[in-house]
Amino acid sequence: MPATAAILTIGNELVSGDVPNTNASWLARRLAPLGVEVRLTAAVPDEIDTVAEFVRNEAARVDFLIATGGLGGTPDDLTREAIAAAFGVPQEEVPEVAAELRVRFNRDPEYAARWALLPRGSRPLANPLGGAPGFAIENVYVLPGLPSEMEAMFASIEEEFRRGSAIESWRRVFPTYESVIAAALAEAGERWPAVLVGSYPSFGSGGFTVEVVLKSSDVGALAEASAWLSSAIEERSGR
Repeated sequence: MPATAAILTIGNELVSGDVPNTNASWLARRLAPLGVEVRLTAAVPDEIDTVAEFVRNEAARVDFLIATGGLGGTPDDLTREAIAAAFGVPQEEVPEVAAELRVRFNRDPEYAARWALLPRGSRPLANPLGGAPGFAIENVYVLPGLPSEMEAMFASIEEEFRRGSAIESWRRVFPTYESVIAAALAEAGERWPAVLVGSYPSFGSGGFTVEVVLKSSDVGALAEASAWLSSAIEERSGR
């Protein structure tokens, strides 16, 4: 069975729609080849109690909870405080991290050193492209919100998430309607329960189409299901 993950993106700008929430989709795509199935994605505002409640409720339900955002130095960057509250621990300065930050940001060293106030028991995660470090505590990983920094930090630790077989995918676009192929989609799901079946209709200049996507960590089942379903859809679509 694949490992499981929840992704939490933190920021008032995400909840309001002022900034596109790209981190969750990027992480989900990156976790699948590592054998990790994302069970939940959520966005919450920069509120200590809201973040802490989510982490307390969801971290126990998955193998990994990955949070992004709220690690800077502005008043709305409260993620360190929120994660400390979730685990019921104080924040403590990590001396070596604080010392490095003071050297790197010598124009305002104490401002930067505040980024080293991590929840007790945390393991700092280096930020290859920025200042504020991420951190991990138990099965919770906290990464920056800025996509370039988040992606670089995740790349540096991604092997920590590898579990079992990669989740492979098969996808194909058919010139048909969902109503025509719904029964075939359902039958594929029943025949191959280890395969996740999805369909995504759209309408463009060429007319109606449906993209069918199958996903599974069982390569054999995925191959059988995709071959059968492709043939069934073509037959039912009259093509």
